[in-house]
Amino acid sequence: MGDMTNSDFYTKNQRNDSNHAGGFGCSLMELRSLMELRGTEAVVKIQEDYGGVEGLCQRLKTSPTEGLDGVATDLDKRKEVFGQNLIPPKKPKTFLQLVWEALQDVTLIILEIAALISLGLSFYQPPGEGNEACGTANAGAEDEGEAEAGWIEGAAILLSVVCVVLVTAFNDWSKEKQFRGLQSRIEQEQKFQVVRGGQVIQLPVADILVGDIAQIKYGDLLPADGVLIQGNDLKIDESSLTGESDHVRKAADKDPMLLSGTHVMEGSGRMLVMAVGVNSQTGIIFTLLGAGGEEEEKKEKKVKKQDGAAAMEMQPLKSAEGGEADDKEKKKANVSKKEKSVLQGKLTKLAVQIGKAGLVMSAITVIILVLYFAIDNFVLLKRPWLPECTPIYIQYFVKFFIIGVTVLVVAVPEGLPLAVTISLAYSVKKMMKDNNLVRHLDACETMGNATAICSDKTGTLTTNRMTAVQCYVGDVRYKEIPDPSSIPPKTLDILVNAISLNSAYTTKILPPDKEGGLPKQVGNKTECGLLGLVLDLKRDYQTVRNQIPEEKLYKVYTFNSVRKSMSTVIKLPDGSFRMYSKGASEIVLKKCTRILNEAGEERVFRPRDRDEMVKKVIEPMACEGLRTICVAYRDFPADPEPNWEDENNILSELTAICVVGIEDPVRPEVPDAILKCQRAGITVRMVTGDNINTARAIAIKCGIIHPGEDFLCIDGKEFNRRIRNEKGEVEQERIDKVWPKLRVLARSSPTDKHTLVKGIIDSTLVDQRQVVAVTGDGTNDGPALKKADVGFAMGIAGTDVAKEASDIILTDDNFSSIVKAVMWGRNVYDSISKFLQFQLTVNVVAVIVAFTGACITQDSPLKAVQMLWVNLIMDTFASLALATEPPTEALLMRKPYGRNKPLISSTMTKNILGHGVYQLIIIFTLLFVGEQIFDIDSGRHAPLHSPPSEHYTIIFNTFVMMQLFNEINARKIHGERNVFDGIFRNPIFCSIVLGTFAIQIVIVQFGGKPFSCSPLDLDKWMWCVFLGMGELVWGQVISTIPNSKLRFLRGAGQLSQKDEMPEEEMNEDQEEIDHAERELRRGQILWFRGLNRIQTQIEVVNTFKSGTSFQGALRRQSSTTSQNQDVTNVSSPSHVSLCNALSSPTSTAAAPSGQC
Repeated sequence: MGDMTNSDFYTKNQRNDSNHAGGFGCSLMELRSLMELRGTEAVVKIQEDYGGVEGLCQRLKTSPTEGLDGVATDLDKRKEVFGQNLIPPKKPKTFLQLVWEALQDVTLIILEIAALISLGLSFYQPPGEGNEACGTANAGAEDEGEAEAGWIEGAAILLSVVCVVLVTAFNDWSKEKQFRGLQSRIEQEQKFQVVRGGQVIQLPVADILVGDIAQIKYGDLLPADGVLIQGNDLKIDESSLTGESDHVRKAADKDPMLLSGTHVMEGSGRMLVMAVGVNSQTGIIFTLLGAGGEEEEKKEKKVKKQDGAAAMEMQPLKSAEGGEADDKEKKKANVSKKEKSVLQGKLTKLAVQIGKAGLVMSAITVIILVLYFAIDNFVLLKRPWLPECTPIYIQYFVKFFIIGVTVLVVAVPEGLPLAVTISLAYSVKKMMKDNNLVRHLDACETMGNATAICSDKTGTLTTNRMTAVQCYVGDVRYKEIPDPSSIPPKTLDILVNAISLNSAYTTKILPPDKEGGLPKQVGNKTECGLLGLVLDLKRDYQTVRNQIPEEKLYKVYTFNSVRKSMSTVIKLPDGSFRMYSKGASEIVLKKCTRILNEAGEERVFRPRDRDEMVKKVIEPMACEGLRTICVAYRDFPADPEPNWEDENNILSELTAICVVGIEDPVRPEVPDAILKCQRAGITVRMVTGDNINTARAIAIKCGIIHPGEDFLCIDGKEFNRRIRNEKGEVEQERIDKVWPKLRVLARSSPTDKHTLVKGIIDSTLVDQRQVVAVTGDGTNDGPALKKADVGFAMGIAGTDVAKEASDIILTDDNFSSIVKAVMWGRNVYDSISKFLQFQLTVNVVAVIVAFTGACITQDSPLKAVQMLWVNLIMDTFASLALATEPPTEALLMRKPYGRNKPLISSTMTKNILGHGVYQLIIIFTLLFVGEQIFDIDSGRHAPLHSPPSEHYTIIFNTFVMMQLFNEINARKIHGERNVFDGIFRNPIFCSIVLGTFAIQIVIVQFGGKPFSCSPLDLDKWMWCVFLGMGELVWGQVISTIPNSKLRFLRGAGQLSQKDEMPEEEMNEDQEEIDHAERELRRGQILWFRGLNRIQTQIEVVNTFKSGTSFQGALRRQSSTTSQNQDVTNVSSPSHVSLCNALSSPTSTAAAPSGQC
């Protein structure tokens, strides 16, 4: 349905209009057009056409107080007429599309070409057999079995390519499915408060229908469009739709229109739901975005030509619901722009290096064979070149070419892409169990190289559950919650009432979901902490609320950022009034003139008492990281009734009841996790919006800072003062002075977070480029998450925007999951290194054997089919075995590798060469003197069509045995001694080694002609196994040689500084606009500008349709001019661009360029 074009929509809706929408008093289109009005225009329209909100309720058959009656038939009918509250997701990619994408890999393409050439040549049978005069060459010593089996070589390579492609595609497919699963799980968990049948119930957002009465409160994200029925102090942040950063005040008689996707910033109220799903304002925009894939692509191309900037801004939105599939598209387009992941860069480099070496080897092989043949025939035997012999000579040359291709095929490690894929896929699957949902595969491995983590505080390091831990009541400061008996009963009663009544009734503490879990906190977290205090004092807030339900509250002053307090007035039975107040202690205490003493009686509370209290109670609490809340009350006489509008007089002369210290406790597992990070060479920095005292206290509790160390704890203001020059521009040199010691950045804005991340990434202070991970949950964290090398979004608390910008989603919002991600990332890197060490040893030996064999005996001792068994099976199986090693804690005991370290370390090179030498000595000894040792017939220079010799079978068998035991050696790459350490923790490894061994027995004993094997007796088998086991002993010998003695071992696969420098810096001067486009693509410009553009475009479309409203066209013009402004801004040096970009073009108060 998301792919329906708009015209389909209209026709479908007109059908509904005809019968006036199944008995409801207004049709879908009427409601849709009504929702497009704003302000007084809307009030007038509702009054005149519908008779006010009551009239609307009657037409929609609902009651403003009782809500819908909740009868199933009525609900179904509403679904049918007005639609459901969900926006259908985009179609996922088909499996075939994913296969096609996987085929684009360079190494795979090389392999495909080699395989096709080899296949083609195997079927080529030239004429002119058996002309004696044309000379002979030993290269003819190939029996028929070999000739018939020539195609196997090519087919087997293709098979391995197919394996890789299917595995890759299947991975992407299952990842996409997982991601969609998570999305739907998250969506099902979103609930909203709705009145049905007079009862307030929590309803999943998708089940909200037109005609529902929804209760809205501070902090809500509105799930549907509606009209306000009644509201207190309601202010809405509509920036996500309009781009206006100022909060919009809503009132039933002035501007009652509430739009889906906007945030309630203050107050509370009730709204009548008017439009849901694809008919709501957000839904309409999404429908425009997803109106058919093909159209969209055409449109996009057009838009790109018109104005790059707008297209850039529209992209992130498109993927807001398309999720993965889109990102992939974008990634494909951006590959040139986006740096490759560290591992990919190194692997590509290595593959190219190996490929070159293989080409050289195979070229030399072919040249030597051709020269050998030519000299032998034409020089030594002085044969003339006869024209009728040309086809036969060509046949020989083709044969030499095939031998060359064989050498090349052996040299190219086709297991490499497979190993990488398997390793990443395995890690991603396992990471899911560790609460990491990986959205971009390479993020998993980048994380292993992370050198810095910038973490949020609330919810990541702390539990995001406010808990009252200390209180000051009756002149006593309690370090923990006191026993109810120690508090005067009178004080206790007032306190319980003050907290229970003077808090949003939507705030509750519910029993835990899981057995043994923590109680669930619903609503405002601070209020939950206070209600928790009531429960800790063995009282129940619900009974108090039941006595005085919400309707009976006389007057409510809701909490807002100016008042910083909340007060509720109730009418007592004798007609007098009592007001309960609570708020930030420094604010409320200033208004108190009395306080309850230890007997529960009031006593005078003078300013000097207050100063003493601040010193003795409030400051010590704040230094321990507690937020202090003061609870107070005041009684008013019944006659004369006070003037409730005169807020300043009402909120004065209060009586303080108590001061509560509330903390958001540090998650128990965090200090340990942070210690692990620091040991692993990762610096953890805390970036938070909280005040500096609380932030410092929490940082000490977490272990981010240790007293006595040299570190910086600063707030956003100070940070900006230090990093900006006189003109207010950010300077890299200044950031470089701050970031190395910075540990806590408090009171920081999203811009600060982005500036810090960018500053650390771009810094050239240290020789290794810093790899930065960032955690975030809010929409405002989007830019920083996108800029970071790895962005972690919170799965539970995170907004959709944050998830969209991230690489990994933490499904449990827990910092210790990040440490698991580091462990897995390092493990991927190590697994691939292990595999490389093993694979390259096989390759080096096989190439040299094939090369020398071909040149000396003109017949490779290892036959093509045997080579393939070694190559394909050992590759695929070894990649499975070595890539699935589980990670160990030991991985966290070393520093990150960094970007410039070669993929193959000197230790690995030492191992590869060492084992290579051992294997070559054994094989050549067997080849040239094997027949004397074992007292058997020599296999060398065997005549045509002779049966397979025991001699060559022993060589083949020993070769495989050596590989098997070397596979065990390859488990360790840092020169550890004990290669068996933890081998039984990896069942896959054990079963593969044993399985390969079993198959080898079958091949040798029963393989016969196709495998060119002849059965061996037990004695010879024992020798083969014994020579193989020599590998383990030899491995110990190698690890004894210190690396320092082997200076010549320079690592392969190293990224030199030149490769490291992304194109961005090189092209900076040449293409300024391109740079601008790239800056935009970074997501630095907040996405609502995209929405803004689209809305303007919708308005233009509507203008053309109706030809009435002129305003839309005007707005479109202003929007285009602002757009041109952006591009000019951005092409100036990049640090200014962010500032201008963030001050939204439509907001009236666009900041001057330096002072975002």
